[in-house]
Amino acid sequence: MDKIGRSIKRQAMKITALLLAAGQSKRLGVNKLLLDMGGEALVERMVNVLLQSRVDEILVVVGFEAELVQQRLQGKPIRLVVNRHYQEGMASSLREGVRHVDPSARAVLIALADHPWLTSDTVDRLIDTHRKTSKGIICPTYQGMRGHPVIFDMERYGETLLSLRGDTGGRSVIDAYENDLLEVPVDSPGVIRDIDRWEDYEIAKEMTAEEAGRGDEEGKC
Repeated sequence: MDKIGRSIKRQAMKITALLLAAGQSKRLGVNKLLLDMGGEALVERMVNVLLQSRVDEILVVVGFEAELVQQRLQGKPIRLVVNRHYQEGMASSLREGVRHVDPSARAVLIALADHPWLTSDTVDRLIDTHRKTSKGIICPTYQGMRGHPVIFDMERYGETLLSLRGDTGGRSVIDAYENDLLEVPVDSPGVIRDIDRWEDYEIAKEMTAEEAGRGDEEGKC
């Protein structure tokens, strides 16, 4: 296949990343998306992971303290969607995001904004798998446990995602259509680890400090 042919095929398989960043962080007691992660907010870290991946566009759904979250994302090549009904639960953010997905997108990759251990390599592996399979749902697993992000074929599941209600995400869709699900085992625990407790944040901070330290060492002559 020539370069033009590959470009046309890529456009036909366009994937939009939908980052859900509208929650109230009730269990933590503060807006965790604004917590410092080595000089950047958690939500910035998650956007940067997606920017380093092969997704074709990024939509970030904000809600709780929307203006503060938006300020941390200024200048980034993303689209912001405001969910004014974020208190209704995760499904409201998912619906609002899906409504704004580019109509040309073949699939949507739904990611959660509190998974700082997620890597762009994992995202790319899911994208590559999606482009090679006929399955309509791609879900990563770590040691047998299902995690995030999850890719949904828009033609098959766009309307289903728009019908979700309450504090449920795509998990109910996965459970209902397991025959169309492809699980992708990965070596990274980042697909299942999130920040729900203060201890989780402390561990995540240590991780970013270690990454910065390795960067300093690599930069020494």
